[in-house]
Amino acid sequence: MAAGNAKTLSKLIVVTLGMFGFGFALVPFYYKICEVTGINSGDEQSLVKNTQVDTSRWVTLEFDANINEALPWRFKPEVRSMKVHPGQLVQVEYEVTNTSDASIVGQAVPSYGPARAAAFFKKIECFCFTPQTLAAGERRRMPVLFVLDPGMDKDVQTVTLSYTFFDTGVKAQTTGLRKVAADG
Repeated sequence: MAAGNAKTLSKLIVVTLGMFGFGFALVPFYYKICEVTGINSGDEQSLVKNTQVDTSRWVTLEFDANINEALPWRFKPEVRSMKVHPGQLVQVEYEVTNTSDASIVGQAVPSYGPARAAAFFKKIECFCFTPQTLAAGERRRMPVLFVLDPGMDKDVQTVTLSYTFFDTGVKAQTTGLRKVAADG
């Protein structure tokens, strides 16, 4: 009986060591798969790291904010325009306020003018990536971190980034838009 227990113990030890070794080997294997496929780079700055700032030209960025008329929110950019060099890391903020007495979930959808500039607008962080829940009366500042790719056509001297917030509820999907005044 003792020989059987020793044999079982040695098998369990081998299986345990095998499982540990397999788990240990998965880490470099995971990183290699991510490197090859480009998945989960984990380094947000990698979008900017290899970019050269083009100091030979300026691009005027204009910021616009709209809401669906069924959404009882105020929404505005903190700055209306700024000049940047293509390749420069830029952060701007938008302010949103829920003016109702209920919690509401909204989703922002970006648009660009001219439309061809969209391919050169590289967002690193944006409130538009996920739905935003605002409690009744809540006011929030939301950042957008981006780089304007220096490969953008040189004849584009002004780019407009416009967001429209929509209520994620069904009733808001069939109504029009209204422009939010600059003073909120």
